[in-house]
Amino acid sequence: MCGIVGIVGKSAVNQALYDALLMLQHRGQDAAGIVTCEYEKLHMRKDTGLVRDVFRTRHMLRLRGEMGIGHVRYPTAGLSSSAEAQPFYVNSPYGIVLAHNGNLTNADELKHDVFADDLRHINTQSDSEILLNVFAHELQIQNKLRIDEQDIFNAIAGVHRRCRGGYAVVVMIPGFGIVGFRDPNGIRPIIYGRRETINGTEYMIASESVALDTVGFTIIADIAPGEAVFIPVNTEQIYRRQCAAQPVLSPCLFEFVYFARPDSIIDNISVHKARSRMGKKLAAKIKRTWPNHDIQVVIPIPDTSRTAALQLANQLNVTYAEGFIKNRYIGRTFIMPGQQVRKKSVRQKLNAIDLEFRKKNVLLVDDSIVRGTTSRQIIQMARDAGARKVYFASASPPVRYPNVYGIDMPAASELIAHGRSELEIEQALGCDRLIFQDLPDLIQAAQKKTKSVVDRFDTSVFDGVYITGDVTEAYLQQLEQARSDAAKAQAFDSDDALLDDSGIDLYNTV
Repeated sequence: MCGIVGIVGKSAVNQALYDALLMLQHRGQDAAGIVTCEYEKLHMRKDTGLVRDVFRTRHMLRLRGEMGIGHVRYPTAGLSSSAEAQPFYVNSPYGIVLAHNGNLTNADELKHDVFADDLRHINTQSDSEILLNVFAHELQIQNKLRIDEQDIFNAIAGVHRRCRGGYAVVVMIPGFGIVGFRDPNGIRPIIYGRRETINGTEYMIASESVALDTVGFTIIADIAPGEAVFIPVNTEQIYRRQCAAQPVLSPCLFEFVYFARPDSIIDNISVHKARSRMGKKLAAKIKRTWPNHDIQVVIPIPDTSRTAALQLANQLNVTYAEGFIKNRYIGRTFIMPGQQVRKKSVRQKLNAIDLEFRKKNVLLVDDSIVRGTTSRQIIQMARDAGARKVYFASASPPVRYPNVYGIDMPAASELIAHGRSELEIEQALGCDRLIFQDLPDLIQAAQKKTKSVVDRFDTSVFDGVYITGDVTEAYLQQLEQARSDAAKAQAFDSDDALLDDSGIDLYNTV
C-alpha cells in the first residue's frame, strides 16, 4: 500500500506536499519522496524511512517550485531499497515523473513488451517504473512537440488497454501540469480538491481526503474508475475524461476495514461511519448466534478497531474499556519482513493494563485477523493479565486469500484462515470463542446505498474472487514465492549487504 499526492499551486508547494505526506504516512512507512518543478527544472528528494526522517530543512529549501508530487511507500514484495523509492522519473518524452499506489497483475508481460516493443529499459523491480514507461510510450507515440489534454487522455486510454490490476496514479509533466488517473475498477482510492489563495486557485490530488482537509483544500470529487483529471500549469481550468471502455467502481473493501484513516471519505463513504456500522453488525451477529453470552467487558486492539468496538459494546450494553497501551513508534506488524521480527514487535507494540482484565470475561475486538501472529500473542497477553475468559471478535470475515492489487498481505500459506474452518482458527489462536463478521454484513456496513455510488467491492481477500478476472493459480503461486517470509528473509540478507543508505538527492535536475 502506498500514498500519493500532487499539487498545482500558485506559490511554493514543498510544505503542502510534506504536510500531505504526513497525513498519508499510515499508507507506507518504508520510503518517502517528493519531486517539485521550478519552471521546467525538477528537484527530487527520496529515501527509505518515514517522512519526518527523509526530509530535513536543507532538503525542503531545495525543493523549489509551484508544482510537485509526493509518495510514501511500503513494498508489496521484497524489502526496503532507496532505489525503488518513488516518485520515478523518465526523461523521454518531455520528462515525466510518476507516483503510483497499487499493483499491476500483468507486470511481467508488460516488462517484456516495454523492452521488446517500446524499446525502453526498466531499472528496478518495481511495477511502478513499468507503469511509468507504458504511459511515457503511449504519450510519445502522439508524436507532438507540444501536447494538450487530448494527447494526455489518449495516452491514459492506452495505459488502460495495456495494464491490468489496481492503480491510482499521479503524473507530473514539466511545463504542462499534473494528471491523476485510476484503474477501470477503481480499486485503489484517489480524490482531488481545490483551495483559493490570494494568488489564485490551487489544486491537489491525493490518495485520501484527509490529506486535502489538513492542508486547507476543499474536496471536488473522487476520480472515477477509468477517469483521468488533468490540471495544467499556469491556468485555473481542469480537464476530465473517462478513458476506459467499461469502468465499474469496485473499491477495495479492506481500505474501509483497516488501511484508510477513519477521518477520510472514500468514494463518498465515511470510513469512520463504515467502521461504526461494522460494530453494529457484529453485535447483531453475537445477539443472534450467542444470545446468552457472558461478556463483561469489550476491549479494542488499538487503533483501527476502536470505532467498531465502541459500537459493539453499546449495542450489547456491555462495558467498553481501553485495556492496551500502544507504543506509537512501532510500525504495523503484518508488513514486517520476518516472523521472528514480527513476534518480537508485538510485545514492544502493546502492553496490557491488568486492572481491565483481571477476573473478567473479556471480548477483544480487532479489525481483522491476517497471519494470526499478533492475535495469538494478544490473547495470551490478556490471559497473563488475569482474564478469566478471552473471547475474540473480528470486524471483518476471515482473510483467506492474498491481495494482488497493492496490499502486502502474506503468502496464502501464511494466512491463518487459509484452508482452515472458523473452529480451527479459534483453536489455533487459543481463545475461548471466536466471532467473525459475515461478508454480506461487512459489505452492507461499508455501503450506504442512499449515499454511495459503489457498484461492488473488491472482496478478494475474503472470498478469492479477483475482479480483474486475470488472476490465475500460476500467478498466485508466483506471488506465494515472492511474498513468503523465507523470500523476504533472503531479500533482507541481500539488501543488507548491498543497500546504499545515502538516499537520492538530486536538486538541479532528475
